Amino acid sequence: MKKTVLNPLFLLGLAIRILLVWAVLPAPVSNWYVPFLDASTSQLSLDPWGVWLAGGGTPAAFPYGYVMWLVFLPFTLVCKLLGMPLAFGYGATLIAADFGLMLLLQRLLNASERLLLAIYWLSPIVIVASYVFGFNDLVPVLLLTLSLYFVRRARLSWAGATAVAAISAKLSMVIALPFFLIYLLHNRALRQHLRFFAKGLAAGAVLVLLPFLFSGAGVAMLFTNPEMGKVYRLAFNLDGGSLIYLVPFVYLLMLYAAWRIRRLNFELFTAMMGIAFLLVVLLTPASPGWFIWVLPLLVAYQASTDRIGIVLTTGFSVLYVFSSLLLNHGVLPQVDGWNGGADALPGLLLVSSLVHTAMVATGVVLAVRIWRETVSHNDYFRLSRKPFVIGVAGDSGAGKDTFSDAIKGLFGGHSVTTLSGDDYHLWDRQKPMWQVMTHLNPMANDLEGFANDLVTLTDGKPINARHYNHTTGRMSRPFVTHSNDFIIASGLHALYLPILRQCYNLSVYLDIDESLRRHFKIERDVNKRGHTLEKVLTSFERREPDSARFIRPQASHADLVLSLQPIHPRMLDTMKGKSELRFKLVVRSRHGLNELSLTRVLVGICGLHVDMQVSADGYEVELAIEGETSAQDIEMAARMISPRIFEFLDLQPEWKDGVMGLMQLVTLSHINQALTKRFIW
Repeated sequence: MKKTVLNPLFLLGLAIRILLVWAVLPAPVSNWYVPFLDASTSQLSLDPWGVWLAGGGTPAAFPYGYVMWLVFLPFTLVCKLLGMPLAFGYGATLIAADFGLMLLLQRLLNASERLLLAIYWLSPIVIVASYVFGFNDLVPVLLLTLSLYFVRRARLSWAGATAVAAISAKLSMVIALPFFLIYLLHNRALRQHLRFFAKGLAAGAVLVLLPFLFSGAGVAMLFTNPEMGKVYRLAFNLDGGSLIYLVPFVYLLMLYAAWRIRRLNFELFTAMMGIAFLLVVLLTPASPGWFIWVLPLLVAYQASTDRIGIVLTTGFSVLYVFSSLLLNHGVLPQVDGWNGGADALPGLLLVSSLVHTAMVATGVVLAVRIWRETVSHNDYFRLSRKPFVIGVAGDSGAGKDTFSDAIKGLFGGHSVTTLSGDDYHLWDRQKPMWQVMTHLNPMANDLEGFANDLVTLTDGKPINARHYNHTTGRMSRPFVTHSNDFIIASGLHALYLPILRQCYNLSVYLDIDESLRRHFKIERDVNKRGHTLEKVLTSFERREPDSARFIRPQASHADLVLSLQPIHPRMLDTMKGKSELRFKLVVRSRHGLNELSLTRVLVGICGLHVDMQVSADGYEVELAIEGETSAQDIEMAARMISPRIFEFLDLQPEWKDGVMGLMQLVTLSHINQALTKRFIW
């Protein structure tokens, strides 16, 4: 903060604000706000609106709730005690809110300090609306942005409370509330915490909204405010006298557009809400202060767009200044020869209308550009159209379920749907067909049903599925399985059919060392599934021909092959259960895996030994990774290699230690690249 306040741009903006507070006394401040604050502090009451109206004040003076009054109260009392003009206290409150909003935007946006000072602190919209015209919209916008900040930090109780505070400060902020609810409902990582947001809303409503309703004077001042009727000015008259109000119509369309996105991230949420605010302001004969509502959107857009976008936004701000000064010249101090009437200068009304038209046109162009650059190009927006599908194949006992659960733990069960090939066995275990055929034979499985269900889930539709119980050997009753953002399809034949392979955005084959596979399968089937050791050993001999014929060839179709191998070839013979198993992971990728950066991170961050080989044509890369690593190191490595993927992960991803953590890291790197490729194509 010290660096910011010493920046010449900040000092320039601060000097402009102080000068305007000292030299300009806008009509709303002198006629409404200051007299109301003066009356309410002279006779302190829990119903300042009643005190004002009882003294003969105008109902238009302060149509705001408790929060707005409480925000202006401290500086008003200080000025009163010091004998200073109360307008200075009003201006000081605006400057404090202005500075607070800038700091919040600095925390929310990935923008340089110099750029933020230029596009926000020196913004003509802020300076003209707040310090020339004296409007107080900075306060509710600050509170609404604070609520966004709490949402970003997943502190939803505080987010709900500050959202109510923003509504109390200015009722118009209620148009943001449906976007909050849609975001929390459509972001599955946050949906489970929606109750905290609701608690914050309820607590805020009890503290600041409910008491206001008991003030008949306050409610009357709020709902008789002429500003509320402006949203109904633009309408189409239908036959029979019915009207279609354009502003509510456009707002409802924006709500529907937000609802149609299957999953929203924070960027999408703020962009959709910001566009809705922008369109409401553009299509309404709005007060100049309303344009402050769209400042967070415009600042965020300028921080991420190109030079053309910055020029357009700057042009919009300049047109706003001229339009506001021309259309609201009566608010300014009187100038010799200009009496404030529409006919005071020749053609003033025509010129002001043309400038306002240009401003609205520029604003609509901005809305379209923001939609195209921020919404339609957003990874989440494109992911919402089609789930990301991962195929996992491997022999029996290769660890398909363990691997799938590890990936599911990163994205969260709320965002992942799993489809298991075991659930598509044609017969229960007791059927005699298993005497002549093994599970590894494609003919023993309903692969067409598996493929059809996967295609249906990929299309975003639910399926009727069954579950194979490995303990009883029987299928469960059908149940509904819904699609999700991520679908993991695992099984013995997950890469067997061409149509299955075409469904996957990423295909993985688990090629575990045969001695390890036998060891893990015996541990699982004997200790967890209740089979006898003799039966398990016999199954190895029966299944070997089918494994060689149907399962292992699927590795040639995988984008990523993960091979778990013992450190020493005869490790299982010498350990005799007295020491913990130690492995090395061999990774083979046919589509690149950021092998150079991955190797640097694995060596430098995780302290592992890595050998890398690249095929002659550069098409296949193989990494042999040895050593022990922690879940914390895996998370740190993932942030360095694939920082963008974290936006898709759960609020608290379940990182694994050791080899499984390495599998998570490598797979996330591939998912990140696969997402990029899918968006490019």
